[in-house]
Amino acid sequence: MASKNEDLLRRPLYIFDLPPEVLETLTLRTDAEAALADLPSALEPPASQAPARPATAPPHLKSDLHHYNLKQKLRGQKPVSEVEFEKLIGDLDESLSGSDSEDSEDEDEDRQESTLTTLLKRQARLADKKEADDGQEAADDLSSSKSKSKAQLIWLSSPVLPERTYFGLYRAMLTGEDQRNADLVEVLRKKQLAPIAVSKPAKDGTLPPIAYKGPHIFLCMIGGGHFAAMVVSLAPRASKGPTTMNREATVLAHKTFHRYTTRRKQGGSQSANDNAKGNAHSAGSGLRRYNETALVNDVRALLQEWKTLIDTSELLFIRATGSQNRRTLFGPYDDQVLRHNDTRLRGFPFSTRRATQNELMRSFIELTRLKVREIVPDQELKETVEATTPVKPAKPVKPKLSEEEETAQLHTSQLQAFIRRSKLPALLSYLKNNSLSPDFEFQPAEHNHHAPRPLHLAASQNASPLVLGLLTRGGANPLLTNRDGKTAFELAGDRPTRDAFRVARSELGEAKWAWDDAKVPAAMTKTEADGRSEREKKEVEQKEADRRKAEEERLRREGPQVSAKKGKGSTLGASLVKTPQERREEEARGLTPEMRMRLERERRARAAEERMRKLQGGG
Repeated sequence: MASKNEDLLRRPLYIFDLPPEVLETLTLRTDAEAALADLPSALEPPASQAPARPATAPPHLKSDLHHYNLKQKLRGQKPVSEVEFEKLIGDLDESLSGSDSEDSEDEDEDRQESTLTTLLKRQARLADKKEADDGQEAADDLSSSKSKSKAQLIWLSSPVLPERTYFGLYRAMLTGEDQRNADLVEVLRKKQLAPIAVSKPAKDGTLPPIAYKGPHIFLCMIGGGHFAAMVVSLAPRASKGPTTMNREATVLAHKTFHRYTTRRKQGGSQSANDNAKGNAHSAGSGLRRYNETALVNDVRALLQEWKTLIDTSELLFIRATGSQNRRTLFGPYDDQVLRHNDTRLRGFPFSTRRATQNELMRSFIELTRLKVREIVPDQELKETVEATTPVKPAKPVKPKLSEEEETAQLHTSQLQAFIRRSKLPALLSYLKNNSLSPDFEFQPAEHNHHAPRPLHLAASQNASPLVLGLLTRGGANPLLTNRDGKTAFELAGDRPTRDAFRVARSELGEAKWAWDDAKVPAAMTKTEADGRSEREKKEVEQKEADRRKAEEERLRREGPQVSAKKGKGSTLGASLVKTPQERREEEARGLTPEMRMRLERERRARAAEERMRKLQGGG
């Protein structure tokens, strides 16, 4: 009997076609529902105690939940349960991890961002906002998750399951009339459907009439410019083997759209930005407005085309985040198909990813399978927690800085900023106005051991004007060493900076400092230093001129010649004509990665504007 049960639990259990040995032995267990709702995910039983078949929660959710609770632990906060985690990410526009949609290259970077990353970023923004509005949104997420957790799953027991293991059924799969029935097990028994034999679709994609007559549900997701919809029959397909309804679900209709509507790197739709800040006038904003309108028209036209299938669907599962997406589906508009007050409407009771056909099928499979979960009773769980949970060590208390220490750190940040930006007048003025020594020691000292003072930092930054100014005008001491025993001169990384020390030695005189102890070489006048710099500059320019001349000579001698059949004569200029790709590379040469990305976005926007102009009959 045990082996038979194990074989039974290894295959998916489709709620509309359950094996008799499961269907006839089900019993409603409300106590299991309460126990699971209070079960912290971090304290779930180890893998060795797992049931014969693992729970069917999506793998990415389990992984993200684990990493999220690790983050919670590092922040000294309580772990959350799986139900609470699902609620936290349920309000996100879309999770982009694992998306298999074929999107434009503008979406590439978003694909790398997982549900967990999106949630953590959202919580970081909420934390910044907390001082202003006390984190009301985060509080709403957590407070409502507890009250709604019991509504997600109905728990059922059966002798075919191991001890303390239960079947879970999504409550959303029941109609309002079903949920008002006191005997939910009997409701489930009446929902069993006979398998139907469905041949391959015709050339126009339609199925035999029998496929459309049975019960079916409508699933739809819209967000971030992505739309996907599907109508799926609930009747299982006739199968020769023991398994039913895995990937062979009968899809009566399906469609996906994608339009570029979101503002890259800035978040939000173009319409939301226009409402908040007024209409932007860039080529990209115009293209996004056009695409938003096109997406609305496409979606509403599809809903009208599917009106008969939607009107006859038992349930409507819809995910539409944001007011613009909800207006797209629910209007109001003439001849609208979906309405807010439809009692068949349901949200997806678990986290979902980007709107694609595969994501809808994954969601259908998740909705229509019995879950298998092991649940530890409350008392036993408490005893396990007390025995196994280590005592959390007290968080180290960060010592409070004195007023003097805070002031010293403020001076440090200001002085270091002036030096890194080579602002000599501002640096000297700040030292004078705040009555600070030119040898002010940066704080905290343990974080500035390599360059503990302004002169050390200026030398290590190769800022020769700052070095000369600190020595001759500021009175900095070149004899002071850092924690490695090195003077400021020894930190200089190029010849002009080292020459600045020698010029200071010349201008201040030998009696001012023990220059040899500061490792500074013989004195040099500013005229001599400038003359050497000018000579070296001319030598570099001459070498570059000679190199270019030699290169031009080589091109004249070796460059490809234009064939007489293709043109008149041959010229060097013809061989040196640059391709568009070479011109783009030349424009991007020397730019930072951020500047290159901005340049590339501008090129794409210009190209998009040109395409729109042609579409509108402009040329």
